[in-house]
Amino acid sequence: MKITVLTLFPEMFNDFLSTSIVGRSISRGLAEVEFVQIRDFAHDRYRHVDDSPFGGGAGMVMKVQPVLDALNSVKQENSYTLLMSPAGTAFSQKKAHEYARKDHLIFLCGHYEGLDHRIEKYADECVSIGDYVLTGGELPAMVIMDSVIRLLRGSITEGSTEEESHENGLLEYPQYTQPADYNGDKVPDILLSGNHAKIREWRILQSLLLTREKRPDLFAKHVLSKEEEKILKKYEKEQNEK
Repeated sequence: MKITVLTLFPEMFNDFLSTSIVGRSISRGLAEVEFVQIRDFAHDRYRHVDDSPFGGGAGMVMKVQPVLDALNSVKQENSYTLLMSPAGTAFSQKKAHEYARKDHLIFLCGHYEGLDHRIEKYADECVSIGDYVLTGGELPAMVIMDSVIRLLRGSITEGSTEEESHENGLLEYPQYTQPADYNGDKVPDILLSGNHAKIREWRILQSLLLTREKRPDLFAKHVLSKEEEKILKKYEKEQNEK
């Protein structure tokens, strides 16, 4: 996969691209990342990329010309352009999988008070990572890049992403490792039993209960499988009999 980031601050990505799974994936050639400095496409001698908003108001707005010239310099037939915006569609794990199947992702990062609205029509999609405002689009771009790159085949161990939170619409079950007993705080006995069928049942139940408790919005949207329904009914019956 090729990733192009259009930004005024490419230096913000330095540590991000050299660390952990993202860094390893790039070094293995699974992802290629390039940066385009939007300021290089400004026509005036001072390389201005922003100006005061029409109609008045605080802050500065990024201008159409340098942004679109930067975008057109890298956009290809197989490119998919994501504009980082608090007004965009909410990013999700489902979106991460969609983007991971693209050949070329372009991240368009605004700054200051944002981008001239006329730029939006040139993006394939406006994306938001949450209902809050950041200084610029660089941090949202990093969040999405991290989520997408780790899904590329070869980035992490095969199967590691299959039971993670949000992959099936539920939160992941609790995980434990050594020691089995830490100052009296013990790992659930079922995980030490070696009974893989029972462990699977426990994990499914914990995933359901955790989602119902912490994210009732997700649980309400989740369609229970026959297995999940059976496990949940069994648990609730046992609770009622106590």
